[in-house]
Amino acid sequence: MTSSAETVQRLTILTPVAEILSRLDTLVSPATVKNIAPDAGIGATYAADVIAPADFPQHATAMQDGWAVASEQIVDAGSYAPAILVSPPQWVEAGQRMPAGTDAILPVDAVTATDSNAEVHAPAAPGEGVVAAGNEAAKGTALRKAGARVRPVDAAILRALGIEAIPVRVPRVKIVVLSVRDARADFIAPVIANAVRANGGAPEIAYESALEAALSRLDNEAVITIGGTGSGRNDHAVKSLARIGKLEVHGFGISPGQTAALGSVDSCPVLMLPGRLDAALAVFLVAGRRLMNRLNGLNENETELPLPLTKKVASTIGLAEIVFVRRVSGGIEPLGVSSFPAQALLQADGWILIPAESEGVAAGSVVAMRNLP
Repeated sequence: MTSSAETVQRLTILTPVAEILSRLDTLVSPATVKNIAPDAGIGATYAADVIAPADFPQHATAMQDGWAVASEQIVDAGSYAPAILVSPPQWVEAGQRMPAGTDAILPVDAVTATDSNAEVHAPAAPGEGVVAAGNEAAKGTALRKAGARVRPVDAAILRALGIEAIPVRVPRVKIVVLSVRDARADFIAPVIANAVRANGGAPEIAYESALEAALSRLDNEAVITIGGTGSGRNDHAVKSLARIGKLEVHGFGISPGQTAALGSVDSCPVLMLPGRLDAALAVFLVAGRRLMNRLNGLNENETELPLPLTKKVASTIGLAEIVFVRRVSGGIEPLGVSSFPAQALLQADGWILIPAESEGVAAGSVVAMRNLP
């Protein structure tokens, strides 16, 4: 008979952050490529360069409403000596193709038109008020590079250029909740799902009583589990993963979040988060974002804001520490160390990483604050 002591999940070593990230890089491959409409791809990652298929505009067009004229015919025009045009100029609206033989736009009050001729009261330089052919985008130009994020402004411009589909990666990530059985009682999975979405993924939340059931029908590019990584009587997730797949690491050198684990089932990476909100979020910020970046093939660097600490942060050597911070007058203030209650997380504006080799950071030191998802 197996004793309860034999089934307890025990941490024997905490793996340094650098090694965890290295194993993630080896374990995770970029997600499959899809061609979708630019609007549907906002937040996803370009899987290839987006190339302008043609010059845009293909013809010179009016930049503004006005009179289309040939600039060489009105070089000496002025209010006291207007240029007389035998054929009145054509009125065009912004975006319309320029009439043949014209190369400039004059405002409405610069021309007095009659049925037989027109008086022009001001000169115009060649190209004034006109968008030249190919000025917006020249054929063959790389408009956006592979590995960049699709932004809302991208979608608008690409649609304007007539590009109906773009190659992107939108990794499908299954979030398996083992610590609760009722979605109404779950407050961690929605946070992680939002973080996955913010990092270009398509999350799906599933509530399971056993990890085996959740991992037996995988059609995702990655799995993130929540709960069951500790040494409690009902914590069996890590042992289950080792039994049905491959366990790479149990015990992250990250505080909070030491009980986290990493492994795989077949070729699908599995990141296992602790069942406490601050620990789950901390592990995602370090390892989860790296997982998403690998799935996305993302090349963009994380946004960092250098700010001074207003209070000292003490740290334990050997553990990389995630410290949630809030903006205050003169810089940022740490909201604790090692664990963060709900009221602290509610005040957080970002987070900082204290390296494992550091004993802490002195007040007044400038540190890199990163954004929360």
